[in-house]
Amino acid sequence: MGIFIIILLFIAVLIIGEIVRELHCFKLTHYTVQSTKLTGIEDSKRIVFLSDLHNYCYGRNNEKLFQAIEGEHPDLILIGGDMLLRSNGNYYGNTVDFLVRLPKICEVYYANGNHEQKLKEWPEKYEQSYTDYKAQLVKSGIHFLENESKEFLWNGKSIRITGLEIPLKGYERFTRKRLLPEEIEAKIGRPCADYEILLAHHPAYIETYQKWGADLILAGHYHGGVIQIPGIGGVIAPDLTLFPRYSGGCYQVNSAAAVVSRGIGVHSVPIRLWNPAEIVSIELV
Repeated sequence: MGIFIIILLFIAVLIIGEIVRELHCFKLTHYTVQSTKLTGIEDSKRIVFLSDLHNYCYGRNNEKLFQAIEGEHPDLILIGGDMLLRSNGNYYGNTVDFLVRLPKICEVYYANGNHEQKLKEWPEKYEQSYTDYKAQLVKSGIHFLENESKEFLWNGKSIRITGLEIPLKGYERFTRKRLLPEEIEAKIGRPCADYEILLAHHPAYIETYQKWGADLILAGHYHGGVIQIPGIGGVIAPDLTLFPRYSGGCYQVNSAAAVVSRGIGVHSVPIRLWNPAEIVSIELV
């Protein structure tokens, strides 16, 4: 019995040690996304995707994050939301100081998550100012996509990036609200480019995003399911869904590719286990 207890304590120490380690580091995750819709683009394009920082810091001014992003030499940096914490008593100054440096690397596009969206839609509830936060980032050259799109050409191919804000009821716990392609169309219009990149924070509606017409879906929100079990995936989502289908990784959803970031930070329950924070680097070919 004594040996059994010692083994259990040893395992517990190892798990706690791994949690502590993962809370103080991040990794670079690389994916390659192929599409015949990109045929004709002479060179591959690299996108760095960031999500769910939640005011977390890795070194002074997040220098470690910045250097890792810069080292990828991206053509675009796309931000999928929840870079700050909406709760009172939190300060987003460090997050702003980090983000305003990113346009020095390349073009940066930012779509809101539920934390930014709640600050914006319910300003009377919070100490922080979404207007001030956004103004500082826009001044640095970051482009916000709030149910808006940006279209440009890559070697004659039209590429459109869209930031989608779903109704906040879609983030409620213990229940899954329906989201129809028609509701998405009412917010952001119909697909119209050769290749559609959709920044949509909540991954529970990935099939709906694909039905709308997205070719590449970028989401976050689930923080990798807090604990990742090999061969199974994440254990629990922020809305308390157990074993969510899209907890983190790269998925093929019919004709679309979906990349779900495990996030860079944590909040509420500060735990990561076998689920390191990540910067996502995507090569489009």
